[in-house]
Amino acid sequence: MSDYFNDTHEQVRQTARKFIATHVLPYIDDWEEAGEFPRELYKQAGDAGILGVGFPESLGGIGEGDVFMKVAVSEELMRSTSGGLVAGLGSLDIGLPPVAKWARPEVKEAIVPPVLRGEKIAALAVTEPGGGSDVANIKTRAVRDGGHYVVNGSKTFITSGMRADHYTVAVRTGGDGHGGVSLLLIDRDMPGFSTGKKLRKMGWWASDTAELFFEDCRVPANRLIGAENAGFIAIMSNFLFERLSLSIMAYMTAEIALEAAMAWAGQREAFGRPVKGFQVTRHKLVDMATQVDVAREYTYRCAALMQAGKNPVKQVAMAKNFAVEVCEKVTREAVQIHGGMGYMRESVVERLYRDAKILSIGGGTDEIMKELIGKQMGL
Repeated sequence: MSDYFNDTHEQVRQTARKFIATHVLPYIDDWEEAGEFPRELYKQAGDAGILGVGFPESLGGIGEGDVFMKVAVSEELMRSTSGGLVAGLGSLDIGLPPVAKWARPEVKEAIVPPVLRGEKIAALAVTEPGGGSDVANIKTRAVRDGGHYVVNGSKTFITSGMRADHYTVAVRTGGDGHGGVSLLLIDRDMPGFSTGKKLRKMGWWASDTAELFFEDCRVPANRLIGAENAGFIAIMSNFLFERLSLSIMAYMTAEIALEAAMAWAGQREAFGRPVKGFQVTRHKLVDMATQVDVAREYTYRCAALMQAGKNPVKQVAMAKNFAVEVCEKVTREAVQIHGGMGYMRESVVERLYRDAKILSIGGGTDEIMKELIGKQMGL
């Protein structure tokens, strides 16, 4: 283990590891095929304290501001071998922080604790059918009408979209550009809100992903998160940790694929000897291990900067792009080492290979990350 983790982190890590071994691994293959996992898993994760990591104790959380506690839990959740399960179970990590930080006290106290206990589900709704990474140009409109906002528009590709109870929604309350964006907390049962059909995806099968529709949806004005027209800053703040989380998902996906490839190469024989007996295979595994190690350690360095109170926008974007590139390479090679078995649904590397692709899109595409890095470099 890395020097970045202390004894408390390791205790939390063991809790998450036991949770995955007990409540997830025996069932994950069935959940992947079913395209969802049981809602009761949120409650089980809440009871284990896993959902509360990174949130204030006053709202039922633990380890607020402890980035490496969150890293430890995230790594162990990825041992489920299902990025979809981790994304679905962890949708609160992108939907809830703005509420916990900037919502009115009575709202955060009513909403956050039940979500951390796993009794309710939270999601983030930013992406729209007309554009994904271009957050500054969202079209969903919210117009103030007395004590309410009236919301019209739609969202798509929303993780936990089908069954979330609370949605942190990016809306346009002002003029064009980022200065006109606000965040509203919208509940499933508010008049005018509906979901479309469950979306079918290339990977992340176990997460439910949906379209959301707002037709004259009336939202109480006290559900405004932060100041009106200041939502873009909150969204960008949220992105930093989301991108760090995607980096963790990437190197862990690659690490699990590497472990599976090493095990297969040791037991599978070709031409009278184990596959790892061929120099080309050994060197391939060495290259894979090197890439995973570098991706992990650089992500840890970014986490350390965040822990120190820095705002490493450039470094986290670099970490995400690098870890994702490693993930795509390593999972591809893991499938290749497995040969025909790597193409079978019963093989974990087949799932990892499919799940890898979304990581270069979610949280901002590779191309957007490069533009962001370029701006930080003064280009």
